Amino acid sequence: QVRLVESGGGSVQAGGSLILSCVASGYTDTGKVTCMAWFRQAPGKEREKVATIYTPTSKSYTADAVTGRFTISRDVAKDTLYLLMNNLKPEDAATYYCAADPRTLFKCGMAPGTPQFSYWGQGTQVTVSS
Repeated sequence: QVRLVESGGGSVQAGGSLILSCVASGYTDTGKVTCMAWFRQAPGKEREKVATIYTPTSKSYTADAVTGRFTISRDVAKDTLYLLMNNLKPEDAATYYCAADPRTLFKCGMAPGTPQFSYWGQGTQVTVSS
């Protein structure tokens, strides 16, 4: 079982920055995850994929709404996934979730309709005031 624990959420003013972290544990040889992602969900809205990273090559993708402002990265030694969020906007306010799954690069992008991620964190809240 893979366990994911997010942290780093908080309240910032528009234009500010935050770094979210997701510490992963519980890997096994057969269950090694190869795709990690950040999702977010605002009240009354559907969950949306924000960014993904294919761990064997660190190839990453971001949603159009955050490209140029958000960066996903991973520290292999610390088994930690990060989401650097710059120039935050009020519409970025949401609960952010870390997710992981063993899958190919082809299915680790931003295309809709990809399979559900197997492992999820509990979420961390981000509030952005205007």
